Amino acid sequence: EDMLSREELDSLKQLPLKLDFHRVDHKEGPAPYFREELRRILRAKKPERSAYRGWEKQKFIDDSIAWETNPLFGWIEKNPKPDGTKYDIYNDGLKIYTTIDSRMQRYAENAVNTHLSRTLQPAFFREKRNVKGAPYTTNREELSSSQLAALIDHSMKQSDRYIMMKKAGCSESEIKTAFNTPVDMKVFTYAGVIDTTLTPMDSILYNKHFLRSGFMSMDPMTGHVKAYVGGPDFRFFQYDMVSTGRRQIGSTIKPFLYTYAMEEGYTPCDEFLNEQPTIYDENGNPWSPRNAGSARVGEMVDIRWALTNSNNWISARLIAELSPSELVRTMHNFGITSHLDPVMSLCLGPADVSVKEMVTAYTAFANKGMRSDPLFVTAIADAQGNIISEFAPRQTEVISEKAWYKMLSMLQNVVDGGTGNRIRRAPFNITAPTGGKTGTTNDNSDGWFMAFTPSLVSGTWVGGDERYIHFNGMALGQGASMALPIYGRFMSKVYADPTLPYSQSERFPSPTFDLCEKEYYGVAIDPDSEADEASIEGVFD
Repeated sequence: EDMLSREELDSLKQLPLKLDFHRVDHKEGPAPYFREELRRILRAKKPERSAYRGWEKQKFIDDSIAWETNPLFGWIEKNPKPDGTKYDIYNDGLKIYTTIDSRMQRYAENAVNTHLSRTLQPAFFREKRNVKGAPYTTNREELSSSQLAALIDHSMKQSDRYIMMKKAGCSESEIKTAFNTPVDMKVFTYAGVIDTTLTPMDSILYNKHFLRSGFMSMDPMTGHVKAYVGGPDFRFFQYDMVSTGRRQIGSTIKPFLYTYAMEEGYTPCDEFLNEQPTIYDENGNPWSPRNAGSARVGEMVDIRWALTNSNNWISARLIAELSPSELVRTMHNFGITSHLDPVMSLCLGPADVSVKEMVTAYTAFANKGMRSDPLFVTAIADAQGNIISEFAPRQTEVISEKAWYKMLSMLQNVVDGGTGNRIRRAPFNITAPTGGKTGTTNDNSDGWFMAFTPSLVSGTWVGGDERYIHFNGMALGQGASMALPIYGRFMSKVYADPTLPYSQSERFPSPTFDLCEKEYYGVAIDPDSEADEASIEGVFD
């Protein structure tokens, strides 16, 4: 083509070829957890109960709902080619346009990795070093010796090595001998994969030392999922803690309870006695919840203070005046599909819920009471660029306007002066208007932080591979220490990036009414006014 002279050709031919070939691996690259979940969704079949194991009842329910309501779920099955055959997502040249922002995804992955590798994981290793039964708890009231042995045995039987040996016809004695014989292997560290020699049983316990995490951030108005991190490293920990894993949500449940209360006519200024209550359920069983803090015990405190300081006693007094069944209904309206038991203690968050469900639910607090369902894909085109499918946001109203303003005010107070205040301090120093809620479950098994600004809703969970794997104390075991810093690191980078459309000067709208104003039958009243007091008597007469 006359691009080279003969002399250049002869010269260049003498140089050795240098190849930089790298085989594409689905376990590498950006957003591997998201890509795997998207692959699962696209290729999903119509749910049939017989195809799910007995313990997968909730997954069957979730998939059944998704099949009916989410056009992306089972897209391959629902959208055949013009000739009637099914698309192949690997070989048909489809262009799938996701909502993930590559910059924000990078910041999220960095935030998870940095907090786990530099702070939590070294501290966890130090705490569990030379402890018998580590990384499991040493509290035998929480986990007995027989339960510990059963958990370790169960983990062994779930491993690929055990399954392969069992299929090969090995006896239990032969398998246990093999699991206690040192072999050469590669193991994960945050500094990189290393070669070592361990028994397979020790390698199982070694991997269980690593804390897991789930993080998701989305636009509360469009539902666009901007960042999605399902764990510390997809190559070694492929269980997705955003969509698949469910863990107890602790105090992050309280905004749902308080929303229910606001809808029933309560205000942030209503007061309760801050003492441990004893509440009886419908069967007459007493329940006396514990409280983490000791501030203002014996005093009358208002609802705003109670939520700001995550007070368990006031939540219990609220649910005693309301209804556990209605709290379940409220949470389902928020988009939580997980099974919820309608019991008094539900108000303190013993329910198992996924990060994706929680982020979905909290969009209502950022979006004027409108819940936005997460959107993973905006469009799918064929190999020629023709758009086959487009996907639009889906919203549902779950909070009335007045109740929303009350909740917005209280949840901002949690961040400005309560358990979420750490994001206002170094090293994060975030000044943007932010609402949120921390959550910590019994024995520090789960740490949560849910947060929202006018433009982003994010959720973070951190915990062990099993609930019996956790920090011994609250200093590092609480949500404000385990989960909040991931959000702080993520948002600090987002706000520092001038190419992203997010600013700390954004503001939520301000209410046009008194947040402490009472309402009876839709009539706003001032309980301190003699005229309004007479009006109330007239209404009830």
